[in-house]
Amino acid sequence: MRFWDSSAIVPLLVEEPSTGELQALFAKDPLIVAWWGSQVECASALARLERAEALPAESVRQAFARLAALAAGWIEIDPGGELRETAVRFLRVHDLRAGDALQLAAAFTASERRPATLELVCRDDRLARAAEREGFSLR
Repeated sequence: MRFWDSSAIVPLLVEEPSTGELQALFAKDPLIVAWWGSQVECASALARLERAEALPAESVRQAFARLAALAAGWIEIDPGGELRETAVRFLRVHDLRAGDALQLAAAFTASERRPATLELVCRDDRLARAAEREGFSLR
């Protein structure tokens, strides 16, 4: 079981340079732990590609279907007061945007406050640096 950041989920939905590597990782362990907002973040990325006409309409439709299927099966870390407080702390300690702080706080919550016990799959450099400093191992 791994926590998947949205930056690592999107390449499972559309072809990117890291798609093959992440598909292989997912095939070895298809149990995804994700933040409550991950589906929205991934939909945002897909919508940006759609608006930019970077993907044909059929590819967009398939990507949204894959997202729905993944989200239906993943373990979701819900928002709450403790997660919000942890995200605020991470914003004061690390150079993060709000969404990344929430992602990291969700991973921290999923690890039961023991980051060394949960691997984080991430393709965002800023979030990866903060996660490493908090004690997560990265993929």
